[in-house]
Amino acid sequence: MTPWTGRFWTLLNPTYAKKYIPIIASVSEHQPTTWATYIFDVHVLALAAPAGLYFCFKGMRDAQLFLLTFALTAIYFSGIMIRLMLVAAPAFVLLGSLAISSTLDTYATDLREATSSSGMAADAAALAEPSSTPQPVKKSKSKVASSKQLLGGVLPYRRDTAVVVLLLLLGGLISYSKHCKWVTSEAYSSPSIVLISGWGPHRVVLDDFREAYYWLRHNTAPDAKIMSWWDYGYQITSMANRTVIVDNNTWNNTHIATVGRAMASNEEDAYEIIKRLDVDYVLVIFGGLSGYSSDDINKFLWMVRISGGVFPAHIQEKNYLSGQGEYTIGANANPIMLDSIMYKMSFYDFGNIMTEHGKPTGYDRVRQMEIGRKEIDFKHLQEAFTSEHWIVRIFSVKDLANRAER
Repeated sequence: MTPWTGRFWTLLNPTYAKKYIPIIASVSEHQPTTWATYIFDVHVLALAAPAGLYFCFKGMRDAQLFLLTFALTAIYFSGIMIRLMLVAAPAFVLLGSLAISSTLDTYATDLREATSSSGMAADAAALAEPSSTPQPVKKSKSKVASSKQLLGGVLPYRRDTAVVVLLLLLGGLISYSKHCKWVTSEAYSSPSIVLISGWGPHRVVLDDFREAYYWLRHNTAPDAKIMSWWDYGYQITSMANRTVIVDNNTWNNTHIATVGRAMASNEEDAYEIIKRLDVDYVLVIFGGLSGYSSDDINKFLWMVRISGGVFPAHIQEKNYLSGQGEYTIGANANPIMLDSIMYKMSFYDFGNIMTEHGKPTGYDRVRQMEIGRKEIDFKHLQEAFTSEHWIVRIFSVKDLANRAER
């Protein structure tokens, strides 16, 4: 029998991966689901699902018991890993449809009965109008009370409530329909390799990834080896047709940790690792100019944690935090952080760039702060390519100096 994987243990203990297998916790698909994600993905069903649970408990039968078991399990696990929203979505749909259907049935019935009762009350009032020769009629207290209840506002209030609830449901369903069309056509249909910012006439397309991969394909040797974080391995292989050191299918945790160690080391130590891996180019993703938040600086702590788990004598997370225990790129950043090649490659020549009006040069638009080190130079690396919006930066690795030149 195959032993249980780290992903499975993480479902039972959400802190397991972060403690023992940080590479699993570093994947964005394995992050906990936020409330904003629930609202964005399932919209009004996030509010209707709890009502669906109530209706399941109210009429407990085999079908309701199955739905309860499935829904509670799926929703719990979706809160641990965002990728399991795919499993929770049918549960939200079933619970939401049960709640909406039951509510519609209840208030539509109330509306019909209230309308019918109002018509009967109007007929009764017409018959009760006094004639030209009125005759005193005695009514029993019960009939008087019944007439007052019929005409005195209980049914109109019931009808008004039904109308308001039905209109709210109709508005929610129309909004849900429009949201689903927008999500499927815009939010979840745009390829992640082409970034789109803004809407309508203000839409800006950031095509830096394809631009960089095209440059690699046509300006590097066919046997060139590219070192980057594993997230971009498949893209580089398929679109640039170049060999990568690690990719999305690398199962060797030590190999990934070695790349992370190189990124977290100073240039001298990193160069030894890079030459040992026979690397020709190093590629990093940087969003400080464009505002692209999924860049390597934001992923850097995971590189440190993964490499620190394999090479604890060389890499420790505390060395990349400020004196206050914060992860920062500003003036109070740890010197080891400022000296890492990840920092230097990302912010190389960035200190001369003004990104926003009224801000100093070297102002990072993602981290919302001025970088702590602006004067950056390299001894063993050389800038080879930077895309239009600085999202992709590629550095070539210099050859070892000849003995006569040392």
